[in-house]
Amino acid sequence: MSKARITKPTQEWNTINWAKVQRKVFKLQKKIFQAVRSGNKVKAKKLQKLLLKSHYAKLLAVRKVTQDNQGRKTAGIDGIKALRPNQRINLAYELNVKGYRAKALRRIWIPKPGRDEKRPLGIPTIKDRAMQALVKSALEPYWEAQFEGTSYGFRPGRSTHDAIGRIYISINQKIGGKYVLDADISKCFDKINHDYLLSKIDCPSCMKQLIKKWLKCGVIDNGVFEETDSGTPQGGTISPLLANIALHGMINEVERKFPETIYKNGKQIFNYRPKIIRYADDFVVLHNELEIIRQCKSLISKWLTQAGLELKPEKTSIRHTLKSIEKDGKTIGTGLNFLGFQIRSYPVGKHHSGKNGNKEILGSKTLIKPSNEAIKAHHEKIKKVIKNHKKTSQEALILRLSPVIKEWSNYYQTVASKETFSSEDHILWNMLRAWAISRVKKGSTKKKLRKYFSYGNNGIWTFRTKEMQLYYHSETEIKRHQLVKAEASPYDGNWTYWSKRRGNYPETPTRVAKLLKKQKGKCNFCGQHFTPDDLVDIDHIIPKAQGGKDTYKNLQALHRHCHEVKSRNDSTYHRSDNGYEWKDDVLTVPMTKG
Repeated sequence: MSKARITKPTQEWNTINWAKVQRKVFKLQKKIFQAVRSGNKVKAKKLQKLLLKSHYAKLLAVRKVTQDNQGRKTAGIDGIKALRPNQRINLAYELNVKGYRAKALRRIWIPKPGRDEKRPLGIPTIKDRAMQALVKSALEPYWEAQFEGTSYGFRPGRSTHDAIGRIYISINQKIGGKYVLDADISKCFDKINHDYLLSKIDCPSCMKQLIKKWLKCGVIDNGVFEETDSGTPQGGTISPLLANIALHGMINEVERKFPETIYKNGKQIFNYRPKIIRYADDFVVLHNELEIIRQCKSLISKWLTQAGLELKPEKTSIRHTLKSIEKDGKTIGTGLNFLGFQIRSYPVGKHHSGKNGNKEILGSKTLIKPSNEAIKAHHEKIKKVIKNHKKTSQEALILRLSPVIKEWSNYYQTVASKETFSSEDHILWNMLRAWAISRVKKGSTKKKLRKYFSYGNNGIWTFRTKEMQLYYHSETEIKRHQLVKAEASPYDGNWTYWSKRRGNYPETPTRVAKLLKKQKGKCNFCGQHFTPDDLVDIDHIIPKAQGGKDTYKNLQALHRHCHEVKSRNDSTYHRSDNGYEWKDDVLTVPMTKG
């Protein structure tokens, strides 16, 4: 990977060993993380400077913004949506701190989910995005070693399900439920004070100058230039990380205002401090006493002022998980909605009640379900898909509708969603029945509906054709989410732990972990060790086209890059029964006779 570039740029990009690139970058990131954890920030900053100069890190940054990111085809003010391989390799050589100038952002407006409002996004150019990805790769492990354990939004290895799981644990072990401050920060990304953020970042001066340029670069909206005096515009690669840095410290500072243990009515109460769980700019505060919740609200409002932020009044309320509350003549309902989930405790008898650590009967049961707003938004999305496919074939409707159902069901498969899934399937059947009736003539409707419905996974009235069938909500298995450890981070190097959790691994993390253990942490193709940052694919040793099966003995874990190379290099073709040829389980063109 020399800078002399003896080979052609296109050839150089296509022959990059990405497993090696990721391994080298992760090795530096791990050292940064460990240096901060051990208190040696001087060493960590030296390593950050080294990572900024690393050619491997530059290559990985370019790949992330041009190939891996979902929003890679959205152009900035330069109008460039995609790059060819030779342009990617040239861009990697252009990522230098010296002489770098940031260009203005292109503002676009996108609708908010489930609302009529729109929110602004600031889209940087491809070069600016690649530079931000490079700086983020050096800045993220430094701060991951310091972030609070109950902060979950926009952090590697953490998800909404971890935040929900932490809330459930905090509520489920308390007799009589808890009071909750359900709060939202008003326009968090748009109002963060620049001076406050820059004074808090704590990084080498070269990185700080780059971040300052991105904060002050301005926005172009319909040809009109606007200066950016505050905020980290959404749409930038590094913006979520900067927002987390700005909000870092709020949880610890507020919690430490209260004693860990207190004596009350002659009893010693442990774990008296309130629990704060934050996901980006949304957070909840949990405690047994209403007065403590009110104090927390006041303390948080005061803390946010220094960052130029404030709570959003219409989205901030005090509630209770088990009972309704009267406030200003209005009744506030039981429980709360957070990140699309409804969290609520229900009073139950002693035979159905849970118990706390002291084996005391709680008298209630905490359940988490999809929120009514999320269900309603899902209905509207399904209706829109069906309406847009009134005149298309049944196959086209199935192909478009199944991913919508599967994505929504997978998001809620970790909570008590079994009844909801069953109800959604019943509503879906009525929608599809109406769609089918609109396509047949009047008369014997039941017989004509058999054209669209037959026996399948959902019984005799499964929406299907001969070749394919619709995916139903109830096909999704309920799987409890395993809560991430508070101090764990992908940069700690514990690949055995993270191989079971990382979202970029296949859907069966247990199988991946078994294969990694069997292979002693090595890729069977290149022989190199896996790291927690590697992308892993499960490969069939004997391809299925040759009769290979999905058994454990016929599977191996490969680096994603190695799997791609193996697929390209495999020149063995196989004849199927219907006269088509196969290569690596992919159907290709028909074979000629003879």
